[in-house]
Amino acid sequence: MNRWLLWLPLVLFGMFFAAVAVGLMIPKDNIIESKMVGKPMPAFALPAAIEQRPALSSADLKQGKPTLLNIFASWCVPCIAEAPQLLALQQAGVEINAIASRDTPEDVANFLNRWGNPYRRIGTDTTSRVQLAVGSSGVPETFVIDGNGVIVYQHIGEIRPEDVPKLLELLEEAE
Repeated sequence: MNRWLLWLPLVLFGMFFAAVAVGLMIPKDNIIESKMVGKPMPAFALPAAIEQRPALSSADLKQGKPTLLNIFASWCVPCIAEAPQLLALQQAGVEINAIASRDTPEDVANFLNRWGNPYRRIGTDTTSRVQLAVGSSGVPETFVIDGNGVIVYQHIGEIRPEDVPKLLELLEEAE
């Protein structure tokens, strides 16, 4: 009987390994559906993240023109990767507003000085209250907002070069 007890840890490990392997092989739907798409932007008023850009409120997103709302942080590595695409969108005439999540003014300023500043307005959300209210779970995330302040689209993760045409198309459709 004692001999079988020696093999018990190996058998348990094998069962655990098999369960993990099966879990990894079963196909899953990896698309995250936002509950906020199609709904108005929640009311908020955030203070300015840096002195060089004005504060951001939900009223700023209801000016009759579609805009992008980018949620970023200076400590976010994928935010650095998407910086060139945001600058390209700005150069294409896209208005981009931002929420700096859980950040300090100094760190935001350093980030923008180093990677570029495509933003018209930047609000600071030190507690992530607004970030969570719009349905964002992390950084970076970008929202297409129509001229009436309704969320049309949510892009989770960094914007890559192949995402730019889709965002431009969505902005055009939101007019």
